[in-house]
Amino acid sequence: MKKLWDELRPLLLCIAVFSLVINLLFLIPAIFTLQVFDRVIPSNSHETLLVLMGGTGIALGLLLLMDYIRHRLQNTLGNLVEERLSPPVLQAIVAGAARALPGSSTEGLRDVAALRAVFAGNGLTALFDAPWAPIYIAVIWLFHPVLGIGAALCALGMLLLAWLNDRIGRSEMEGLQKESRRVGHYVESSMRNAEVLQALGMTDNLLARWRHFQAEVTLAQSKASSKGASFNALTRFTRQAIQVGMMGLGAYLVLTQQASAGVMIATTVLLGKAIQPIEQLVGNWRMLVEARAAYRRLSELSRDFPTNESHLTMPAPRGELAVDGLSFRAPGSERLILGNVAFRLAAGEALAIIGPSAGGKSTLARLLTGIWRPNVGTVRLDGADVAAWSRAELGPWIGYVPQDVELFDGTVADNIARLGEVRSDAVVAAAIRANAHELILALPKGYDTPVGEQGARLSPGQRQRIALARALYGNPRLVILDEPNSNLDGLGEIALAQALAGLKSEGITSIVVTHRPALIAHVDKILVLEAGRVKQFGPSAEVMKAMQRQAQVYVNEKAA
Repeated sequence: MKKLWDELRPLLLCIAVFSLVINLLFLIPAIFTLQVFDRVIPSNSHETLLVLMGGTGIALGLLLLMDYIRHRLQNTLGNLVEERLSPPVLQAIVAGAARALPGSSTEGLRDVAALRAVFAGNGLTALFDAPWAPIYIAVIWLFHPVLGIGAALCALGMLLLAWLNDRIGRSEMEGLQKESRRVGHYVESSMRNAEVLQALGMTDNLLARWRHFQAEVTLAQSKASSKGASFNALTRFTRQAIQVGMMGLGAYLVLTQQASAGVMIATTVLLGKAIQPIEQLVGNWRMLVEARAAYRRLSELSRDFPTNESHLTMPAPRGELAVDGLSFRAPGSERLILGNVAFRLAAGEALAIIGPSAGGKSTLARLLTGIWRPNVGTVRLDGADVAAWSRAELGPWIGYVPQDVELFDGTVADNIARLGEVRSDAVVAAAIRANAHELILALPKGYDTPVGEQGARLSPGQRQRIALARALYGNPRLVILDEPNSNLDGLGEIALAQALAGLKSEGITSIVVTHRPALIAHVDKILVLEAGRVKQFGPSAEVMKAMQRQAQVYVNEKAA
């Protein structure tokens, strides 16, 4: 965020300079009015009027140009905020969601939009124009001290309204934003289970819960809107009252021959300009409060922004994997999911991770990819810590199929190419390596078949085999498959087994989490994980014999 401010500061300085010139030019209409009433009309001088009109016209033209340039600078400022913040915010959101951090959502992108709207909108203009109110009041004071005192009291009254608006509505507004985000997130998360909602007739129950949450938000919105409308109406009324009051005060001074008619009109013009930015601040207060809260959240999120520090590019890994003392607990939980897990694989070896459910197998798979960071211990690929390795550099060397497969909206080819440039030869090669080429050709449009959102147009088995092709795209040196056959039929399992055998023949290190013995026949080693700890690890034949002996002992004990 500091780097962003370093980029914004020159533009903000330019906007401040333009605001200076614009506000100085706004003095011209008041001076013109004063001269017309006090000199032109009494002297009946047409030449003076023409000269004043010509000079004022030039000033107004320059004012128009300056105001246009300032507006363009504000748009540039807003675009710069969006361009600089959106990529790291999205990367931080994806990283947080991958690590299952609490509160990970797309809210950060909406915060960027809120911040951009303020920088590009009237709120920023009002902030730059408001400090000029004392200058206008000082000019009015020069016209007449009594008018200056009246103008100062009027400006203080408007400032008091703005302060009360902030004081009364700040906490309520921020609480309303928080509740609105919570309700929106609840609906978004529920929609991911739309199939279950429909199948089990839970839609009405969901609707009832949403209505309960929404009713609370609506009530809070009504209160906030009512207060906001009251303040806006009061501000408009106060401004009109101030204009009328100052006009009346000026008229009294004219009647008592303490001021001229030109002073009276010029004072009214200047006072309107002095209190206009304060009125704009009150009108844009909700947007400013939202932007302030958005900036606070983005500042917190910025701790997870990827660093742009230069680092040595690592060579292509061979696939040697070393896991040392790995321990992990979920964020916000004290329960240890994995404890002191350690093993080693040579390049090209195949490992099966087996064990009872909830034993930590999927967690271990995520840690091996570097998606999650362990609390203790390291996962090293060719000696380099995968958690510290740049994801952009490590990603092409990793193949990963999660337990819950989701594809991205696009074509089959787009998904296999990992949303990058679709190179036909590489896409087809990955599909052939995964034994999914014939399956894809059988689809309506082959590799150009749209998969729909989250792959909804494909069956679970088809999604799983396309996800395997995506994992094998390019030249991965470490492939991790978490229950890759959970939705496969017999032909799919045969294709998967052949793919694993192909990986072994290519010297690619592979790890498969599975419960099915069909895949275990294609691995070199087996790791048995139970309650988050390594119960057995070694060559597959030795581990299988040990497990058979344990099973036989268990059967004998039960029989006895």
